[in-house]
Amino acid sequence: MDTNKNIASKVPTGVYKLLLVVATIIWGLSFVVMKDAVDVLEPAYLIGFRFLATGILLAAVFWKNLRRALAAATRKDYLVKGLVLGVMCFFAFWVQTVGLDHTTPGKNAFLTATYCVIVPFAWWVIARKRPTAFNLIAAVLAVAGIGMVSLTGSIEELTMGFGDAMTLVSALLFAVHIVFVSKYSETNDVLVLTVLQFIVGGALGVAYGACFETLPPAAALMDPAFLWNMAYLVIFASCVALVIQNVALAHVPPAQASLFLSLESVFGVLFSVMLYNEQIGLKLVVGFALIFGAILVSELFPLKRKDAPAAQLESAPAELP
Repeated sequence: MDTNKNIASKVPTGVYKLLLVVATIIWGLSFVVMKDAVDVLEPAYLIGFRFLATGILLAAVFWKNLRRALAAATRKDYLVKGLVLGVMCFFAFWVQTVGLDHTTPGKNAFLTATYCVIVPFAWWVIARKRPTAFNLIAAVLAVAGIGMVSLTGSIEELTMGFGDAMTLVSALLFAVHIVFVSKYSETNDVLVLTVLQFIVGGALGVAYGACFETLPPAAALMDPAFLWNMAYLVIFASCVALVIQNVALAHVPPAQASLFLSLESVFGVLFSVMLYNEQIGLKLVVGFALIFGAILVSELFPLKRKDAPAAQLESAPAELP
């Protein structure tokens, strides 16, 4: 049996849950950092450079895992799954970054968090496990909250901003990505999949950027503020936080993990108010409350159902990215 799996199995589940909270704090701040970075570097290039740098760093750290997994017997399986995760991860982050460029960090954070409500339905499609009544109630609350946060104008002329719409699309992509990470990690080394995911996603970002985006002047890329932002995104928001998420998803039931990950939206708004001077009015507060309530209903209530067997709760569809 793999030594790393032996060690991981001895770590209390509570430690993985605490690490998930740490990851949400890191990601909460990253919404503000990304907002500043995307003002300098266009979305695909930003994601591409960020992911390639992350992939190279993680490949160096987990070289032994990578070399063992890419042995002849398992190479094709890992490469195919790494490709799938890399494509999904790139498009999820790219669409989210495009949305962030056209909305505020706080709204981007909360709308992205709706992936927690979407996951049970994605899990239904992929794993054939039906959502619960709680999931349906959560979906209604989430739609109401999204309307409060995103829709503007009179009742007759309601419109949703481009940035908010793109953020919702990214939430759907994140939900599908999370389901696949949980599914693949059952039989594969999640650290190796994470490395491959970043390399594939980074290559896609740079390729897309080279075709459709324009690099800014070298002086802008060498600006200390931009370099600090990129360092934070690569080292903390990617290397640390995403590795924490993928590893934790292999040890914490998705339903429970998603509840902790939903805190990302709360920290995102807090940092946006403190550092980006985002103004939060009553309409936004009500919308945020509805969305957060939807996340709690979707993820917490099914866990407390007493008529469900313990084994069923471990794999309940109220599960997250």
